[in-house]
Amino acid sequence: MTTTHGPVSHSFISQRLRLHYVEWGRPDAPAIVLVHGGRDHCRSWDWVARELARDWRVIAPDLRGHGDSAWSPDGEYSILSHIYDLAQLIHQLRIAPMPIVAHSLGGNIALRYTGLYPGNVTKIAALEGLGPSPRMQAEMQQTPFETRWRAWIENKRAASGRTPRRYATLDEAYRRMKEENAQLSDEQARHLTVHGVSQNEDGTYSWKFDNYQRVWPPVDATADQIAQLWSAIACPTLLCYGEKSWASNPEQDGRIRYFRNARVVAFPDAGHWLHHDQFDRFMSELRAFL
Repeated sequence: MTTTHGPVSHSFISQRLRLHYVEWGRPDAPAIVLVHGGRDHCRSWDWVARELARDWRVIAPDLRGHGDSAWSPDGEYSILSHIYDLAQLIHQLRIAPMPIVAHSLGGNIALRYTGLYPGNVTKIAALEGLGPSPRMQAEMQQTPFETRWRAWIENKRAASGRTPRRYATLDEAYRRMKEENAQLSDEQARHLTVHGVSQNEDGTYSWKFDNYQRVWPPVDATADQIAQLWSAIACPTLLCYGEKSWASNPEQDGRIRYFRNARVVAFPDAGHWLHHDQFDRFMSELRAFL
């Protein structure tokens, strides 16, 4: 019998970029894909992957511009490019059909992929992955399109002159992680910091993500087109939300109506990173769902 292992690093090519992913579990086990959120990295899933690896071949990619994946040379990080990268990973590894678990930006990517290729996904769990709420979308639409486009140019120009922040020590970066994510335990924060920074030549540390990915393109699919993709999802869908998060619960804002077979689970005392804040409860829900 093949023994459980992980995490083991691998890479694949998408749109001429070398992108990184890790695998946990037995290579002959059924595959499951875990997709992280913005300004995060694949090792953010380690606690989840360690549990799932008993039964699954767990595959967790670093999105372009994140973790140990290459940065886009033109600083372009459209949702379309991210969806293509996920499609390439699944295509090249020949793992479809399989379940997907995805957080935040990763959830946005994975849900749209599932709507595009409903036969490729058997179940999808999206943690706060629907993107901006209808109210936030309506507010953005009140700004004229040309104004948003000019703002994108100006913001991207500003990002080009922004140098990655340097931390003198790993402990300094760890303290910053704790400041930004107060609900993380010390052990969680240190693990996420160790795998989320790289050491510069002068000995300082910087976060691995590309600052360009903070600048979202002014063009995306319309709300109706995105809803059409959600409506095309054929598999069981689990939508998870933290009750202390900024994200909008789809049962309350009406977006649940676009899903054929979805259930919403709210997690008390949890923020946006609910799988860290309420790990045991999340794993219980996820195991039951899978």
